[in-house]
Amino acid sequence: MKKAVLIFSGGVDSTTLLYELLDNNYEVFPVTFFYGQRHKREIDYAKKTILELGLKNWIGYPLTALGKIGGSALTDDIAVPEGNYDEDSMKDTVVPNRNMILLSFAMAHAIRVGVLDIYYGAHAGDHAIYPDCREAFVDAMKVVAKVCHYEPINIEAPYLHMTKESIVERGLVLGVNYANAWTCYKGEALACGKCGSCTERLEAFALNGEKDPIEYIA
Repeated sequence: MKKAVLIFSGGVDSTTLLYELLDNNYEVFPVTFFYGQRHKREIDYAKKTILELGLKNWIGYPLTALGKIGGSALTDDIAVPEGNYDEDSMKDTVVPNRNMILLSFAMAHAIRVGVLDIYYGAHAGDHAIYPDCREAFVDAMKVVAKVCHYEPINIEAPYLHMTKESIVERGLVLGVNYANAWTCYKGEALACGKCGSCTERLEAFALNGEKDPIEYIA
């Protein structure tokens, strides 16, 4: 059986990718990180998916030092901006060098469990403000992954050029339970419906003619 380590945040993209890997007969080793993000509810939702799917290889790693670097609305005492991802204010949600750090830990985990393929859910909507979700970054990390171990490790970001609408469309076909996927950047009991992440998610479901199954404040 094919094996893959998946960086699994508990959001729409990584949840869809988890279902897709399982549909393609992978044994998946999901890795979830707590890095001090205010939207730590996503970890609870990741656990819901893991339990529902009956997966045994899930592990969570604390990386709170990343959050202490600060400078991001996701980890610091900075207001989470509202609006669309193409607005300049959304740069406040950038966590410095996050994906390089997460991918490095994922590589170490993959080496430990004997897996040579790593997946993460960067997508086209991230490109406007997140440098570590762009093709140049992914290509550079692929080069590093080839030489960090005795055997080459492969990094895949299969949604890199897909919109959130297309990802949700694929997930609906796969039967993804999006009630167990958390998106909102604010650390509240219900999703705000106004931050960039919520806005993009709501639009994706609307464009697919579906109602988002989670509850919103707004």
